[in-house]
Amino acid sequence: MISVDKLDVNTAFAKQEDADFPILADPTQKTAEAYGVLRDTGKFGKLANRWTFYIGPDGKILAIDKTVKPGFAGEALITELKELKVPEKKQ
Repeated sequence: MISVDKLDVNTAFAKQEDADFPILADPTQKTAEAYGVLRDTGKFGKLANRWTFYIGPDGKILAIDKTVKPGFAGEALITELKELKVPEKKQ
């Protein structure tokens, strides 16, 4: 996950949500710009679109979900990973 927020904001969010995945802090917005997800809101400046990129072990983008709905993102993620035939993580 990438956020244009600062590291301390991302760290607090990850702890609050008990996230078990890394969150890249991108306050310079260089990575977000490279992925084409920045949009200028005018009043609030540039913010990143909430898109999900599925990236394979070789670094190639396998799929992009540009219609992320936060309340259903987990379910959509699982569905897409199954469609991409990504093996489940072994506990």
